[in-house]
Amino acid sequence: MNTKILNNKTVLITGGTGSFGRHFAKFLLENNRLKKLIIFSRDELKQFQMRQEMRDDRLRFFLGDIREPDRLQRAFHGVDYVIHAAALKQVPTLEYNPFEAIKTNILGSHNVINAAIDQKVKKVVLVSSDKAAHPVNLYGATKLCAEKLFTGGNVYAWKKTKLCSVRYGNVIGSRGSVVETLLNNKEVERVQITDRQMTRFWITLKQAADLVMFALENMEGGEIFVPKIPSMKLVDLFDALAPNAKKEIIGIRPGEKLHEILLTEQEALHTIELKEHFVIIPEYLSQDRLKKDKFSKYFKNSKKVKNDFRFTSNTNKEWLSGKDLKVLLTKK
Repeated sequence: MNTKILNNKTVLITGGTGSFGRHFAKFLLENNRLKKLIIFSRDELKQFQMRQEMRDDRLRFFLGDIREPDRLQRAFHGVDYVIHAAALKQVPTLEYNPFEAIKTNILGSHNVINAAIDQKVKKVVLVSSDKAAHPVNLYGATKLCAEKLFTGGNVYAWKKTKLCSVRYGNVIGSRGSVVETLLNNKEVERVQITDRQMTRFWITLKQAADLVMFALENMEGGEIFVPKIPSMKLVDLFDALAPNAKKEIIGIRPGEKLHEILLTEQEALHTIELKEHFVIIPEYLSQDRLKKDKFSKYFKNSKKVKNDFRFTSNTNKEWLSGKDLKVLLTKK
């Protein structure tokens, strides 16, 4: 997807050496006439590997941690758009290291917002997670806080810096995922499954990149963009990628849900439906003001979702089969 808003602009990706960051960087460099693309992360080895792999004169690297406000202020100087993908994400690890999750996912996001406003960044997109909806683990709770900060942050930067969030499910083939593990170990003899009924939302890296681009182009400030993506039972995933492996049922681990949620009933009260997305409009805007305010543009080709609507991985209308998953893996 090429968009004119990025022509001759400077884009920065926090957590740019992660799975999404690397893919999105390639996506931007291949499809847009950027002035500069800055990768902000704290891992010098991954930055070195990324520099060697991409070799593009528009690419720049900043070592730094989003926990450090001064470093962010320096990095954001002269930047037009920021994609905030830096986060601590491993659910079991964060259950036992809660303060670290708060420092990075909440306080770090606060630092990103402040730096963006101070440096007059035009637009900032937070990459969030389905675990932020009705969170039951610390990771999800910190992502919910980050979403709230990004929505509320627009009050401090009205019409100057716009901030929004995108929320999606498990990324197919991302680094450290169960899909990547199985693809790298096709002869595995035994796999562990928490529950045979467990379901998850699935999205490809390309779809995640398209979602962020959609948000960049259409955001007015404060929205949460949710893609319409399919679900899959984890047992079906293992059947497709490790058909000969013996399945061991181990029960749900700390911080896990049986099913995930991308859109809650409470959010449905202020959510509209587009062809490929749901848009959660800031709750602090009344319905009367929505129709008169700048968000009214969404209503031209949309409909209000029912007040009791929920978008959950077990009640989803679209499902992935094992064959579908294998096709997606060729496109990721």
